This record gives sequence, C-alpha cells and structure tokens, in this order.
Amino acid sequence: MLNIKSTYKSLDIEEWFDIYFTRPVGYVMALVFNKFNVHPNIVTILSMLLGIMAGIMFYHSDLQHNIWGIVFLMLANFCDSCDGQLARMAHKSSQWGRILDGFAGDVWFFCIYFAISCRLFHHDIPFTHTEWQWLAFVLCTTSGVFFHARQCQLSDYYRNIHLYFLPDIKSELNFSTVEQQHLDNTPKKGNFWWRLFLRSYVSYTRSQEKMTPRFQQMIKYIREVRNDIVSDDFRTDFRAQSLPLMKYANIVTINCRIFTLFFACLIDQPWLYPVVEMTVFAGIAGYMRHRHEKMCATFYEKLKQGKY
Repeated sequence: MLNIKSTYKSLDIEEWFDIYFTRPVGYVMALVFNKFNVHPNIVTILSMLLGIMAGIMFYHSDLQHNIWGIVFLMLANFCDSCDGQLARMAHKSSQWGRILDGFAGDVWFFCIYFAISCRLFHHDIPFTHTEWQWLAFVLCTTSGVFFHARQCQLSDYYRNIHLYFLPDIKSELNFSTVEQQHLDNTPKKGNFWWRLFLRSYVSYTRSQEKMTPRFQQMIKYIREVRNDIVSDDFRTDFRAQSLPLMKYANIVTINCRIFTLFFACLIDQPWLYPVVEMTVFAGIAGYMRHRHEKMCATFYEKLKQGKY
C-alpha cells in the first residue's frame, strides 16, 4: 500500500493547506474507495454532483444554505483530491480520468456562477438603488470565461511544465499536436463521447499554448533539436527558477478561490467573488505569466548558445 506522500504528484506543487488538510482527508477516502474497488472516475463524478449541490445552496442568501454550500463544496474538493490519489494508489491513472477531472471543476463553477447571477438579479448594485438584473450574468460570465478559465488553465500548465523537467516525476504536460493526432486516429463510430472529450481537450491545450509563446519556443527547440533531452544542470536551474512561481500558480487555482467565494457568500455580497477574480487574481496571474515567459526566453537563449 502506498503511503500518503506516494499519492502526491510532487511536494514542489502542493499547497500547505492541501498537505495538512485536503490531502490527508482525500487519502483516507482513497483507502476506503480502494478497499471497495471504486473506480477513480466514479469519485470524480461524485465530486461533480457535490459541486452542483454547492451551486444550488449558494443561490440562497440565508446563512444556513450558504453553510451547506460550503460543506458541499469542501466535500467536492475532498473528492477532487481523492480521485487523483486513488488513481495513483490503484494504478488506474488515465487520460480519460484527467480530462473528466478538469471537466468536473468546470461544472462546479458553472453552477456557482449561475447561482450567483440568479441570487444577485433582484439585488441592488452596491452604493446604488439600481438592481443588478442581467448585469449580474454579464459580470459572472465575463469573470468565469475570460478570467477564471484562463487563470486556471495557466496555473495548471505551469505546474505541469515544472513537473516535466523534474527527474523521476510523471508530468501530465501534453501538446495540442499530439492530442489532435490522437483525436484524428480515434474512429468516429462508437466513440462519440470520447471524441467530444478529446476535441475539448485539444482546444484546452491550444489555449494554454497560445498564452505561453516563449515557453513554446523553448520546448520546441528542446523537442526538435535536442530530441527532448536536457542536461541535469538545466533541470536543476529550471526547477530553481520555476519553484518560486508555484506559489502564484496555487493561489489562482482552488483554495484561495473557494475561500474568497465562502467569505463573499457568507457576508451576502457574492458580487465580491467575481470582482476579486478580475482584479486580484488577474494581477497575480499576469505577474506569474510575465516572470515565467521571461524565464523561458532566457533559458531558450542559453540552450541555443550551448550553455546546457
């Protein structure tokens, strides 16, 4: 049986809250599910249903419903941690599971944004006597599509890039060209849902690649010129410069995000959540992207000069 640390991807990308709280709970759940031979994808679907229930609870303004929303979303987060730990524990990791896991998080927040929009509809915009009405849907849609999605895509990508250059660590870094080829080679007959997921994943990876042009330049050189082989010195130096950025990647993923949501809903000011997302989290993500792109440009030049 694997110990709890064996179910982590790497301590480099784990948050302290996850290490001391979420992961231990997820690990216990994984042990129970593994004992009853529950597949990790079933746990992912359970997390999806719990996230939907959280969204329903956050529609209401009273304290009791919002506390239940927090409970459901925390349980969904435990399941989200558990499915990956269970997959590694039971040796059932798969691309289908990873794509489904990402989709589950999208379902959570789609329901939450929709619930916040409906909750705000007949409430006044702060410091005015004008109701939010359809402006609430504009606010949440803008925040969810143009800020939340891009921030999470970028942070997920940077963590997988970090893992890609660590020795003896399996990274989930994927390339759109490879995924497109996988899609093209998948027969249409009898594979409707799998092809739909793959098509969505190709779009997801392309979006990540468009946001990281300097990294794409560097990785293309490594893959095509160096045959995907880099020196230990490169790996050591890349990790040293990438590691400080992981704290920013973690901030804009899940824990800080849901704590902000909890606070905003408990004080009955749910509009604060998308506003913080479009300002504070956007600033952090932008700073992270600037530093990472600058770092990759520097490493690219050093690789071309033969310094690694």
